[in-house]
Order: sequence, then structure tokens, then C-alpha cells
Amino acid sequence: MSRQIFGTDGVRGRANNHPMTPDMALRLGQAAGRYFRTDGLNRHRVVIGKDTRRSGYMLETALTAGLTSTGMNVLLLGPVPTPAVGFLTQSMRADLGIMISASHNPHEDNGIKFFGPSGFKLSDEAEADIEAILQGEIALSQPANIGSAKRIDDGLWRYAEFLKTTFPHGLRLDGLKVVVDCANGAAYRVAPTVLWELGAEVVHVGTDPNGFNINQKCGSTHPDTAAAAVVAHGADLGICLDGDADRVMIIDETGAVADGDQIMALFAERWAAQGRLRDGTLVATVMSNLGLERHLEAQGLRLERTAVGDRYVVEAMRKGGWNLGGEQSGHIVMTDYCTTGDGLLAGLQFLAAMVETRRSASDLARRFDRVPQLLKNVRYAAGADPLGSAPVKAAIAEAEHRLDGHGRLLIRKSGTEPLIRVMAECEDDTLLTDVVEGVVHAVEAVAAKGAAGLAGV
Repeated sequence: MSRQIFGTDGVRGRANNHPMTPDMALRLGQAAGRYFRTDGLNRHRVVIGKDTRRSGYMLETALTAGLTSTGMNVLLLGPVPTPAVGFLTQSMRADLGIMISASHNPHEDNGIKFFGPSGFKLSDEAEADIEAILQGEIALSQPANIGSAKRIDDGLWRYAEFLKTTFPHGLRLDGLKVVVDCANGAAYRVAPTVLWELGAEVVHVGTDPNGFNINQKCGSTHPDTAAAAVVAHGADLGICLDGDADRVMIIDETGAVADGDQIMALFAERWAAQGRLRDGTLVATVMSNLGLERHLEAQGLRLERTAVGDRYVVEAMRKGGWNLGGEQSGHIVMTDYCTTGDGLLAGLQFLAAMVETRRSASDLARRFDRVPQLLKNVRYAAGADPLGSAPVKAAIAEAEHRLDGHGRLLIRKSGTEPLIRVMAECEDDTLLTDVVEGVVHAVEAVAAKGAAGLAGV
């Protein structure tokens, strides 16, 4: 069946608006509880984490009510990074993990992400099954079988200790000054603590959450704040996380920003040299820069592309047996260590490279020259299908013909809102602009006709 509630990364929306309402969260908890509790025994457990949004309290309570009503025992972690939920789901032998977060979105939004007992995010098929349960009559437990709920105070620090085990044994961060921007989000306690315990001098940014300032002019979507702090404090590195700390941007000592593509390129090179990169393959999405692909090919390595979304990167990695992947946006997935993107873990691996090579952040972060990339979004009326029209198909075919041998074109629908994303890469700036504008104008013309038609209905 088609998924109506779940998007590309769980359920997401504006808090207190469908589907992010208490009643829907309660029903989701009941549906997920019924899906995972199949044997009737009262021994099943679920861990729930959240970021620092005010609405997280509301959704956490509703989910807990729904889950316990179906006999699930709930362990509440409080504010923790998304990767901590994946780690603790597996470590605590839970049947289900839930993260309440809208990642890099503003505080008005929130979301619910599900992890299976392996610590990996649920498949499309599992989410569709939960939706099917959600739409029917959900059987609740008898009074004697209602689940329990309690807070787990040490979950965050279990995760912190795990993170330190991923840092090479015997190495320390003594003498390094590190800016860490936690986006006033889920990593506001754990990230500075881990860096300090490994020996770094830590400069805090975005570590004073108030329920409303998550991702507000800070974090990986606003790296200029961390960049300014790096330069002002004369720091060696900046680690810039998003609200749930599953993605990262690296800031070098000059204040320049390195995105996920540059970070993945560095890790792929190092792992290949160490014989750790399985099958010489890095997994990334269709959005990763063409320069990354060419850089890897020059070194005898391969880029495997997937649909947009870190969960699709992970699915490809698990299917192909590969151990390194991620997104240009900063999700870095290292399945030797973790089950999902982990921004702080990636930052630690970058610091390990600095310590081991004794090279500066700027030397390590600039792995390849980016091919110029242009992305434009075109909004269309809900229910319309601009990409199915003959004029748009013709414009796309013409653009692909002009770019043949010079670059690439990517056209896709957004998974969360009625937008057509038009992206192209090409060294020729004039050609790049021409082909993108040509497709955009065609989509806009069809979208305008569709909107006018709907308005007249």
C-alpha cells in the first residue's frame, strides 16, 4: 500500500498540526506497539529519545501512552542525538527505538523516526505495515498487560563512552582547540563533554537550548556562526552539528566550510589506504557533487549513488556490504561503528586524521574541486504532475542533450512538499545556467496552467 503518513525520514510536520498532533502520536504509538508486540508477552521494550524542541514533551507523552496501551515497556532517554537512539536500541536489546525530532528544521516543526531492533531505521515496507495498522481498529492490552514507563538517566553517557571507543586507542586531542556548534539541539551536553574528555580545549556554540532556539542561526544549516567562532578564537577546527546531531559540517582553521562530500572523500581515501573500504566503494546520493565521483575514480575507487535520504544510503550499504556512505548535507554513515548518520562520530574521525597525519584541517578538508552546481526549486499545485507534461519532458531532453559529456542533470520531486527540484552540474557556468533555467521555465509554465485550471474548478 502507498504511504500517506510516513515521508522520506519518518513522520514530520508542523507541531500541533496534522500529522504531528498528540492524538496522531498516540495512534502511531499504538500501531507501532501492535506491530512489534506479536507474541502477547509483556516483555517488549522501546527506547524513546528526543531533541530540545518544546513540542517534544507533548509528543513523548502521547507516544508513551500509545505504546504502553499495547503492552510495550517504554524507556525514556530524554534529549539525546538520533544516532544515540539507534545505538541504544541495539545495546539495550529493545524491540523498537523512536527519535522525536525534525532534524535541521526550525522549532515549529517536529518529527517521529523509528528504528528496528537492529538499530537501523525501518524499511518502507515496515512503515507501510504500521500505516495499515494505524488505519484500522487497534487491539489494546488487557489491564494486567499494560506496559510500564520509566526514565533512563545514563543512556546519554553510555553513548558518550561508545563514541570514545571509536577514537583510535592511545590518541588524544591535547593542544587542539575545537569549536563545537550543537545547534541548541540534542548534542548540547554530550558533544562538548566527549571532546573535553579526549583532551581538546572546547569552545561551546549553540549549547543553551530553551525549547525554541534549536537550529536558530546556528548549527549545520547556518555554519557561518561556527566559522566566525573558529576565526575569533583561533581554533584548529569547527564541528558544526544539526538539531539532532546526525549530520555535520566541518569548519577549517580559516573559517572555510567542508560539506559531506569533502568529508566522505577524506574518509574514503584513508580507509582505502588502510584496506578498510569494502569493495573500494563509497555510497552517496544523487545530490553528491560530480567532482567527488571523478575524484574517487581517479584513485581507483567507485561511487554508488542512491535516492536522496540517508536511510536509502544505509539500505544500499547493507545490501551491497559496503561500510562508508553519506550525503552532501553532512550525514556520514560508518556501519563499522553505527547504524545511521552520526555528526559527532564523523567529527571525531576527522580529528583523528588531523592527529595521525599532523596536518591542518584545511589540508585535509579540501580533497577535490567541486564542479559548479546549480539547484532551483519550482512549486506546483498539489495534485498536479508537471513532470508528466510533454513540454517539460521536451525541455528535460534538450537539457540532457546539451549537457552530454559536459555534466549531469537531476530532476526530482520533493518528498515532503509540492516542489520540483532542478539541479545540474557543469564546468561551463553559462551552459549550467541556461539548462537549469530552461527546465525551470518549462515547469513553471505547466505549473501555472495547472494552478489556473484548479482555481477554475
